[in-house]
Amino acid sequence: QLQASGGGLVQAGGSLRLSCAASGRTFTNYAMAWFRQAPGKERELVAAITSGSGNTYYTNSVKGRFTISRDNARNTVYLQMNSLKPEDTAVYYCAAKGGNSYYAQGSKYDYWGQGTLVTVSS
Repeated sequence: QLQASGGGLVQAGGSLRLSCAASGRTFTNYAMAWFRQAPGKERELVAAITSGSGNTYYTNSVKGRFTISRDNARNTVYLQMNSLKPEDTAVYYCAAKGGNSYYAQGSKYDYWGQGTLVTVSS
């Protein structure tokens, strides 16, 4: 299971750190990702991190502002979000994919967290 937390209401320019805690199994050998879905929009891959080398991916709109990291000892993945913008408002989901690769298609992922709402006010 994956448990996402850390969402909330923040003003534009502020920061939040999302956490995704895994339980029931070790996710060391899983690629981990954060997706988001804004009202009326499709779910999109925001950031991902591989299981082995820890290579990262970011969608263009968050590059330089968001940082994904993982703490395998704590079985937890983080998404540090800085310089938040109103367009970052969405429900954020963490997901896990067995193996070393991440994918943009959500259907490829094996486990999903329940989502945490991030609201950025202007």
